[in-house]
Amino acid sequence: MASPSRAAGRRVVFFPFPYQGHFNPLLRLAGALHARGVMVTVFHTDLRAPDPADYPSDYRFVSVPVHTYVPPELVASEDIARLVMELNISCAAPFKKRLAAMLAEEVVEAGGVRCVITDVIWYSAQAAARELGLPALGFMTSSAASFRSFMVYPALIEKGYLPVQAEENKDDPVDVLPPFRVKYLERIETSSLADFATLLGHRVDGARRSTGLIINTVEAIEAVDLDKIREDMCVPVFAVGPLNKFTPLVKSSLYQLQQDHRCLDWLDTQAPGSVVYVSFGSLATMDPHEFVELAWSLAGSKRPFIWVVRPSLIRGFESGDLPDGFWDEVGDRGRIVDWAPQDEVLAHPAVGAFLTHNGWNSTMEAVSEGVPMISRPFLGDQYGNAMFVCHVWRVGVEVEVENQLERGKIQGAIEKLMGNKEGKEIRERITNLKETAEKSIKESGPSHTALLNLADLIFSL
Repeated sequence: MASPSRAAGRRVVFFPFPYQGHFNPLLRLAGALHARGVMVTVFHTDLRAPDPADYPSDYRFVSVPVHTYVPPELVASEDIARLVMELNISCAAPFKKRLAAMLAEEVVEAGGVRCVITDVIWYSAQAAARELGLPALGFMTSSAASFRSFMVYPALIEKGYLPVQAEENKDDPVDVLPPFRVKYLERIETSSLADFATLLGHRVDGARRSTGLIINTVEAIEAVDLDKIREDMCVPVFAVGPLNKFTPLVKSSLYQLQQDHRCLDWLDTQAPGSVVYVSFGSLATMDPHEFVELAWSLAGSKRPFIWVVRPSLIRGFESGDLPDGFWDEVGDRGRIVDWAPQDEVLAHPAVGAFLTHNGWNSTMEAVSEGVPMISRPFLGDQYGNAMFVCHVWRVGVEVEVENQLERGKIQGAIEKLMGNKEGKEIRERITNLKETAEKSIKESGPSHTALLNLADLIFSL
């Protein structure tokens, strides 16, 4: 670890993408490096701004204006690939201007800005940093397996695995990306395949040109994919996860959602391992029919639950009405909140299962706390994450979804995980996985060592 004197003036600019699942892990990385002597400046878009009061007083925050350049209807749409590319176009010039102004400041500490660390999704910002002569490192907020799928995406299209079309081919193995099967390949149904492939190509190209690639993962859990990335990339690759165990999560949300800590008091009244925690993250949406089916599946499970029903969870509605008779059936064994302190919920001994979309942050947090998962992925890398959870690591149960969620299948998955011998074996396996993650962040563990190596690289730039 670098000494404070050596670290003096070693400022790093962090640029997270303005969505909660991207913002949180990069700010956690900033916190972990800050604890090791790095001075932090956070660039952020004016689409969603963090509250500086939630962070250490020596953090600097710089707003990058993109709001006036991006059509509001695109921001509100589900065309994620087109939105991301438009944001990259819009932020390139203002990011470069803000960064150049910062570099020109006479008051910049001795040693100045050492490097920029951006989400790999900000490929235009990485290019702007390099144009100004600053090293740029990329941060991958999802798994090593996901990044490897980015690398082979052109081959997936060329070989006809994508787009996913015929139902009878969905279980076919993917020869260029084992252990994937077709139905688990990364994709966004609400964006064109061409746009998504172009976006992934930009991200891989940016990482290849970077000074290093940082991934929020555990070496022992994703060793095969990390090895393949290192074989193909000519830059250092740092596996520094699970970051949620290095630094605490900020209590506020980019979406102005307030965590409801009262659910923790309710959890204190529940039996160990009895509660189903349900959350589909900050971005996934479901149809009204699916919302109703999920409500009745939780009611019919006869098990206590906490369900996160954030605004805009239901497609086309700001909020959703629960079906008539729901609370009569549920009574006091259910709690519904707008937003939950997920780290604390998953760490609570009363929680026995996590019904999740399998975003990578949620997946890593569940692994970190040894909570088995019920997987219902919606888009992107969530399909592949669910595959690893349920069929490779075997620490979860997949909800079988053909067109939409069905209450019987959700109830069946809950019972399978919490009520029989198979569930017991799954709990044993995730306990072992939790121990692997815990060892990784201990002193001399691989993630701890990778974080120190990353800090040393920064101090040497």
